[in-house]
Amino acid sequence: MATHNNKLPPALRTGLIVSAVLGLTACAQLIPPAMTDADVVSTSLADRSAMTRDVEPIVTPLRLEEAMARALKYNLDRRAKLMEEAVALRQLDVTRYDMLPTLAARLSAQSRSNDRISQSLDPETGDISSNGFISQDRSHHMSDLGVTASLLDFGVGYYNARQQTNRVYIAAEKRRRAMHLLMQDVRIAYWRAASAQKLRDDVSSTIRVAEEALADSRKLEQERTRNPVDALRYQRQLLENLRLLESINQELLSAQVDLASLINAPLNQPIPIAESALADTATRVVSVPVEELEAVALRQNADLREQHYNARVAQEETRKAMLRMFPNLSFNYGFNYDSDKYLINNSWREAGLQLSFNFMNLLTGPAQVKLAEAGVKLADQRRMATQMAVLTQLHLVRLQFLNARSQFARAVEVHETDRRISELMRTREAVQASSKLERVSNDTAAILSLLRRYQALAQVQAAENRLLAQLGLEPRIGSTDELSLQALTEQIKGQTGFDPLWLRMSNDLPRTAP
Repeated sequence: MATHNNKLPPALRTGLIVSAVLGLTACAQLIPPAMTDADVVSTSLADRSAMTRDVEPIVTPLRLEEAMARALKYNLDRRAKLMEEAVALRQLDVTRYDMLPTLAARLSAQSRSNDRISQSLDPETGDISSNGFISQDRSHHMSDLGVTASLLDFGVGYYNARQQTNRVYIAAEKRRRAMHLLMQDVRIAYWRAASAQKLRDDVSSTIRVAEEALADSRKLEQERTRNPVDALRYQRQLLENLRLLESINQELLSAQVDLASLINAPLNQPIPIAESALADTATRVVSVPVEELEAVALRQNADLREQHYNARVAQEETRKAMLRMFPNLSFNYGFNYDSDKYLINNSWREAGLQLSFNFMNLLTGPAQVKLAEAGVKLADQRRMATQMAVLTQLHLVRLQFLNARSQFARAVEVHETDRRISELMRTREAVQASSKLERVSNDTAAILSLLRRYQALAQVQAAENRLLAQLGLEPRIGSTDELSLQALTEQIKGQTGFDPLWLRMSNDLPRTAP
């Protein structure tokens, strides 16, 4: 019998050494290093550059429709929602491939330190042959290419794709809801910024007059030319007006920052607001029967539609659980090659058909089906709860809208009265018929009433937007990535109120038989 060499071939030894080195290197890199301050700063600078990339500067006074267009195109949170929808769509593309058969190629090499020698047994005498037989090369390589199809994998992949499709729809509904909230926030921030721009000079001048009057009163108190108690009362009223004016000024200063954050504009630069008429909103909503509003909300509301899709996902999960209880039928077909010189046929084709069944599914399957059915019932219950919440919110926001309109009308009357009083007091002060305290008090009242007028208008617009959101109505716009800012502004113009969307809502209303 031939002698055997127990040493490994050089190629195999080299492969083992390389594998060991790579394994040690991977272990050394297992714990990533902590981020340094320089890493954080560089990443932050890159993020800030990406945040402002392709954002058009504000060169003209900002109108409401342009502010909403900028928010839809540049707002960072909205971009994140769009990316979530895109990721869900890409996940759907990946899930669809799970239904395809598996096509795999394999290339392997084997080597041993000695020959594979076998002996034979004589069936008649039971003696083992003294001669050995080499039946395999010490080193040889094998390759194969095969396709495998599984009926169970196809079925599970089919229902996974259907579930992922519904998740894409859910992402779209979440984007719609985020769009409604964004439009509402932009409306409130826009009118707050408009009031800040309108009242900035009046607040500053009134504060200056109040401080002058306070200094004069303290001087007279020191000279003891009047009753000290009267002087202190005079100063206290001035200080109360100053405190109120300073709180108004603080609120006005934050309005620009809020608006800049929503439209992704520089936070340290003032935003000029276009002079817009404080027009009241539509009154047509008052005449719409509540039943018709409910019918539209039940079909268009984003929250309710999301729950419908969640119920679909739960139903598909039940079908998957039932499918796993069936036997699996798989088929494979492939091409094979082996370089072993002792083989008579080095290449061959093979095919197979296999029927398998996991008997443990008889135990776990019913429990999984019951769990999936419980998920369906939970989704149905959530849908019913959401439907009740949507209808309740619809009635509430409708009442809030009507109340906000009434409050706005009252705020307009109060402001007009305070404005006329302020003008009369200015005239009386000019002829020295009134004191600076009266002027400051009346100017403060006029400023406060004008601020409340803007706040009431913002509440009207917010209530109107909440009503549109509950109805599931929003402006019909194209892709914010493909449209220019000007084109997007033109599309939004005329679609930000109830009346412009009324025609589309009327088309969605149920038709009653005459």
